[in-house]
Amino acid sequence: MAASALHLRLLPSPPAGVKLQQRRLRSRILRQGGLSRRYSKVVCYYGLTTPPYKLDALEPYMSRRTVELHWGKHHHDYVEGLNKQLATSPLYGYTLEELIKEAYNNGNPLPEYNNAAQVWNHHFFWESMQPEGGGLPEGGVLQQIEKDFGSFTNFREEFIRSALQLLGSGWVWLVLKRNERKLSVVHTRNAISPLAFGDIPIISLDLWEHAYYLDYKDDMLTYVTNFMDHLISWDTVTLRMMRAESFVNLNEPNIPVA
Repeated sequence: MAASALHLRLLPSPPAGVKLQQRRLRSRILRQGGLSRRYSKVVCYYGLTTPPYKLDALEPYMSRRTVELHWGKHHHDYVEGLNKQLATSPLYGYTLEELIKEAYNNGNPLPEYNNAAQVWNHHFFWESMQPEGGGLPEGGVLQQIEKDFGSFTNFREEFIRSALQLLGSGWVWLVLKRNERKLSVVHTRNAISPLAFGDIPIISLDLWEHAYYLDYKDDMLTYVTNFMDHLISWDTVTLRMMRAESFVNLNEPNIPVA
């Protein structure tokens, strides 16, 4: 989720040198046609939030031991790493989504990018699941999936196939493509977030080894299948789709601009 969904701890004002770097960087961004939104006046650290369910609530498909290691160590380490960087960073004070987009730096990530993206990715991932999840979505979500993939079965197979095609660590996502006005499945390497490309994330599944090895060893297929069939939160997906449609009208035809 965006930074507003995280616990925040206010920081004292950054050193004068950092303030000067901020002003110069923001002036350069505006000159280059970068972020147009007003910058947040709140300067803060990001805090680690608990998943929106008990740590053993996803068993037997994701064990408490895995969640404790994944959330309590790996996610926690990204939060702490980001906070240390922000203490002296010219990007100090950005919202988390702004930070990800700016620090991606057109494919040449700045030092802050990895931790910022992983903090956002993990928070989004925990909320992509719920106890007794999975099954079929309902209503408009199912209709949109059938429209864009041909059937729910096609979508499920494409999601699993995309996950298995990823070499190394990364993520698999269901995203809403702004320009095409349609849902698409993509996978990304390492910490890369679709936010950097302008896509709207709807679902994420962590494919780093620490996300599944304790429960599944090398059996990624079963891990991904169980996510789709037993863990995915269609309630969350419905809310995210409703939010996304406020930015992208899915019912309008995509007419190319001459």
